[in-house]
Parts: sequence; structure tokens; C-alpha cells
Amino acid sequence: MGRMNKTTILLIASFLAYMFLPARPWVRAEICDRIVAMVEDDLITLYELNKRIKQITGMDPKVLEQQDKEKFLETRKKVLDYLIDEKITQKKIKELGIKVTDKEVDDAIEKIKKDNHLTQEGLIAALKAEGMTYLEYRKKVKTDLERMQLINYEVKSKIIVKDEQVKKYYEKHKDQFKVKKGSLRLATIFLPLKDPGDASSKEQLQKTVQQIYEKLTKGEQFGTLARQYSKGPGASEGGDIGEFDPAQLDPEIRKAIKDLKEGQVSQPIYRPNGIQIIKVVRRYKGAIRPFEEVKDAIYDILYRQEVNKRYYAWIKDLRSKAYIKICF
Repeated sequence: MGRMNKTTILLIASFLAYMFLPARPWVRAEICDRIVAMVEDDLITLYELNKRIKQITGMDPKVLEQQDKEKFLETRKKVLDYLIDEKITQKKIKELGIKVTDKEVDDAIEKIKKDNHLTQEGLIAALKAEGMTYLEYRKKVKTDLERMQLINYEVKSKIIVKDEQVKKYYEKHKDQFKVKKGSLRLATIFLPLKDPGDASSKEQLQKTVQQIYEKLTKGEQFGTLARQYSKGPGASEGGDIGEFDPAQLDPEIRKAIKDLKEGQVSQPIYRPNGIQIIKVVRRYKGAIRPFEEVKDAIYDILYRQEVNKRYYAWIKDLRSKAYIKICF
């Protein structure tokens, strides 16, 4: 699976605020929720704060406090600051009528996948490794897009990332773009056999696969045929299934692609549950990914960094003018 930069995917997901009545002073120790901050006419509750602390640290706030009181207080302050910033931002986004559609979120995620050479399965696996669900990721991408629109509106100056900045980042962070030694990027067309005991069904499937193979040998695009015929993983993405260590591949597949060069396809591989054709998209030899291959991803990294820089300068100014009360 392609390596995805943590700057791209380590994003804190947004949740709706839960509102509760403040606890009575004489029973506060017995109540699990109360107001901890007021931001203009909005509230932040203890429940909301603790939930976000657990999400970020992976630990129950009570356990974190017992283990290290000083670290707990520092973490609580940082998370509360983040929630306050979030309330201010969302209020401003609502005031300005900024809207981000599902399609815009889809397009942004597709670009991230393309820039980082990830399939949908690869993206989900990368997010899972970082403790984030795909739904949480979509919410955070939407928040990022809203923030970009907000900064463009408020700052009123276009963010420009120069080519020399992109090249400099590449030279300084080459380790970030390494690939595993001997890894392969593969694509597949897979047609399932619905009834293994039905000879006519099996024969028809063989004919269909042979027709696909002949089209490939005549120069038709693998991705086009995969989208049209494949019922396997990555079909909607032209059959792309990501990067693999050859040693971890199924022996049959390893044998079928052993002598293939980049861009070549295997003979049909017959399996008990169907037939597949494998394409060797690329063979990596432990080298650094070429600049041309990763420059778009680097541009997005630098663009987001500049957006965040301007955002925090803007939010700092806005906080100085807002009514904020901490209720600890």
C-alpha cells in the first residue's frame, strides 16, 4: 500500500456539541457533565471536552489524570483551547453562509488518494492505523475545506506556493517518499464464478475473460476495461489495488507476474471462485519516488500549512475580541 503522509491524514475529527444543564453545587461530584466554557452564546460541556481528550490521547481522562496530573492539566487546556477555536470558527462559517457539498468532499478525497497513490482500501487501512474511521475523516476533510474558504474570504489574498518551495520540501523530506525495496504496484481485473458446478457458466466466463485479454493485447486501456468488467477490489479505480511486497503475494500470482515488465499484463489466472488478470503498474526498487510523481502531494501539504498559519493568526485576533469564559 502506498505511503500516505501523516500531515495529510492525522486530522482531528469534528463532533456536534452536547448541551446539558449545569450541575448544582452540592451534587457536582455526582454529576458526569457540566458547562466548562462559554464562547459568546455557545457552550462547551465537560462531556464534550472529555470525549475529545479521549479521542486525541486514546485514554480515559480520569486514567490520564491518575497517571500524570500535570500532563492531564496541560492536555485539558490544549484541547479546551482547540474546542474554543472550533466554536468561533463554526460560528463565523455559519455567519458567512459557507457551504461545502458532499461532492466537494468526494473530489478532495479522490485527489488525496491520487496524490498519495492510495486505493480506497489503502486509504481506509491507513486511517485505521491512525485510529480514525472513514466517516470521521470525511467530516475532517469537510472542516478543512470550510476553513480554506473562510481564510480565503477573511484574508482576501491568494495563497501562492512557488515551485522552488515544492522542490525544497522534496529535497529536505526525501525519506518521506521512500518505497519498500522490491515492492510492486498492481492492478487487477477479476470476474467471479457464480456457480462452480455449472459447466456452461464456467465456459461463458472463460470466453468473456479471453475477450478482455485480447482487447488488452490490442492496446485497450486496462483501467477502462477494469471499470467495465471487474467485480474485484479497486474496480472503480481502474483495478488499482496498491503496492505489495512480492514475498507476500499468492504464489500463483507471483509466478504469473514474475517476468512481466511495467505496464504488462498476465495471462488469465484461473481460481476456484473466478478468473483474474493482473497488471504490473510499476516495479519499485527501494528508490525515492521521483519528484514529478509526488509534487502535487507536496503542493497540497505546503498549501495546507499556509492555510493553517493564516488561520491561527486570524483566530488569535478573533479570540481577543470574543466573549469567552472558562468555568473551571
